[in-house]
Amino acid sequence: MRSLLVSLVVVATAAAADLAAIPFKTIDGKDKSLADYKGKVVLVVNTASKCGLTKQYTALEAIYDKYRSKDFVVLGFPCNDFGNQEPGTEKEIEKFCKAEYEVSFPLMEKVHVKGAEQHPLYTALTGKEGAFPGDVTWNFGKFLIGKDGKPLARFEPKTTPDSPEVTGAIEKALE
Repeated sequence: MRSLLVSLVVVATAAAADLAAIPFKTIDGKDKSLADYKGKVVLVVNTASKCGLTKQYTALEAIYDKYRSKDFVVLGFPCNDFGNQEPGTEKEIEKFCKAEYEVSFPLMEKVHVKGAEQHPLYTALTGKEGAFPGDVTWNFGKFLIGKDGKPLARFEPKTTPDSPEVTGAIEKALE
């Protein structure tokens, strides 16, 4: 049992180091990585504009507003992997998010969260050797990353950003 726990700690530490180095781009094409958010608690969310869960943008913006002064950030990763529910261009996605939901948290370029073209960040989070193995099941899957860059929790799409499970995990990570 002890060797299993040691193995899990080693895997989590390796995953954290790998996560920080994985590049991605903002919705306007600027290079970023989780290293740019070192010292912050990060909620990574795959988003979509034409989904039954799209209204979660409101709760994502609310928790971003509530906790951002305490070193918390939401990173939205638009994704069209589920039912063609994010068909727009980056400009269209950004315009929609700002106009319909007043989103001010950072949005990234559209990515694939599963399949052959899965973005490396999502491979590190959900791949066989990832922090939380198993495909993202739908839009608005959430991953909480600690201030040290280590993955802390995974929340399924129907778990709302303002649920006690998510806000409790954020508050604990901010301690």
